Amino acid sequence: MTNSPCAPAAMSNPVVDFISHSVAQTQRIGARLGELLRPSDVILLEGDFGSGKTCLAQGIARGLGLGLLVNSPTFTLINEYPSRDYGSRLTLYHIDAYRLSQPVAELLDLGIDDYLYGQGVCVVEWAERVVTLMPPDHLAIKLKFISETKRGIRMEPSGNRYVGLLHEFRKRAFGR
Repeated sequence: MTNSPCAPAAMSNPVVDFISHSVAQTQRIGARLGELLRPSDVILLEGDFGSGKTCLAQGIARGLGLGLLVNSPTFTLINEYPSRDYGSRLTLYHIDAYRLSQPVAELLDLGIDDYLYGQGVCVVEWAERVVTLMPPDHLAIKLKFISETKRGIRMEPSGNRYVGLLHEFRKRAFGR
């Protein structure tokens, strides 16, 4: 990952790498991404504890128009923020697979497909634990703890929709 706060990968490479220098910057990155999301988009968040997954999800929620600070659904497993109740552009389904002892079976029991293929945006924390359930087309975001204030962020698209999404994100976030 690069050391520049605004140094995306080359345009020919669909992966975007950069460093966030604060919680606020991570949330702004999420907000810019959230502004571009459409119904049925799936965002997979991966990273260790404290890497910024929930901060990024909070920014995505803000970009969707949610006027509240979303919390990690570590104990509730799934938090749903319906657009009709929160006045947002789209419903947000925020899923956390960390606490599940049998994550694949448990998420299937919870009806994960209704969220992944619903009319909202699905954000999955600890997605690496349930990758076999995820649709082939998605945006994987890998976060890495660098220091108390810095996080490495890598966005990897799978599918044409997400390659295009990252292209637009790059233009809006970095002007290229």
